[in-house]
Amino acid sequence: MHTLAQLQSGELQGITRLQLSEQLTEFPKEILSLADSLEILDLSNNQLTTLPNEINQLSKLKIFFASNNPFTVFPDALAQCENLEMIGFKSCQIKQISENAFPPKLRWLILTDNQLETVPDTLGECNLMQKLALAGNKLTELPDNLSQMHNLELLRISANQLTKCPDQLLDLPKLAWFAFAGNPFCKSDLKIKSVPTVSSSDYTLENVLGQGASGVISKAHWNKAQTDFPQEIAVKVFKGEVTSDGYPEDELQACLKVGNHPSLVQSLAQVNEENHLALIMNLIPAHYKNLGLPPSLESCTRDTFPNGFSLSLEKINKMTSEMCNVFNHLHDNQVCHGDLYAHNTLFDNEANIIFGDFGAASMYHMLSTTQQQKIRTIEERALNHFIDDLMSVCEH
Repeated sequence: MHTLAQLQSGELQGITRLQLSEQLTEFPKEILSLADSLEILDLSNNQLTTLPNEINQLSKLKIFFASNNPFTVFPDALAQCENLEMIGFKSCQIKQISENAFPPKLRWLILTDNQLETVPDTLGECNLMQKLALAGNKLTELPDNLSQMHNLELLRISANQLTKCPDQLLDLPKLAWFAFAGNPFCKSDLKIKSVPTVSSSDYTLENVLGQGASGVISKAHWNKAQTDFPQEIAVKVFKGEVTSDGYPEDELQACLKVGNHPSLVQSLAQVNEENHLALIMNLIPAHYKNLGLPPSLESCTRDTFPNGFSLSLEKINKMTSEMCNVFNHLHDNQVCHGDLYAHNTLFDNEANIIFGDFGAASMYHMLSTTQQQKIRTIEERALNHFIDDLMSVCEH
């Protein structure tokens, strides 16, 4: 994190990345003095509502973040930034986007948790777009010409007001990670009781094991001896609001619909109290570790791995076989995971895997047979990318 004082004093000359969060109400014009070097500009968590046209002087700017600012209109000024590839306006108040808002090289756009009721047709003309996040808005339809986005690989449209399945998206040739739950077109009245309901007072949370967009997972123990459950458990407490992937309730129902599988985190019970939604799960043995790391700004949609990480072909074959088995289990239960990645997978030294994180999962049993098959085909691409990514770290 940098300071406005540093910027104004000139000590930041030559930097490639600038991050300012000081309740700014206006764009600091001193940022323009970094035009010869600045590639990443992060002005998230301020009070900005507009951007100046002069921002196009930042000729090397590739990435711009402005999440958690009270913008109500997507700033047209960004369209003139000729090298801008990634834009993030998560959790703003954007209601309007003009036809001429998008820069020519845009390939990654985050508009999660805004107030959008429509998006312009020109979005479909962003033919370099690989990653598009529109979850948590008020969209009632999507432009037909999104069918032209032939490079789109990851799409989040969950938690909107879409009344019909956007068929124009289902034939996109590269789409692999797709989340669409929480829309009227896929509304489900299922209240799955495959696991018992317990009270949040029945257990005590201990240390945090991990957290994602939709909730926090902690180790926990039962307050009384149990005969039906292991004494030590993991509990995911959902955050309760819309996330980048959708609504917590949809995640919980998708988890329960899938049921049990040897390579999935096993659900044991649920908590469904007012303002408190939680899933009790088997505690994963401590010797399991993450198989991959999330995509980077450079890799965009593809997983990354630690430097020096490698796997034998034998282990890769075992992991891919288990993941294919998981894939078939999910889709036989008409659930699209939406986030089939190595970074959502744990593995042990014997190459056993445990797959989890259903934050982007969508049930699709209510769709037509043709639509169901296309959704399965979409996620099959993610499975193929998973295999390709593992082969990229194969020992030679």
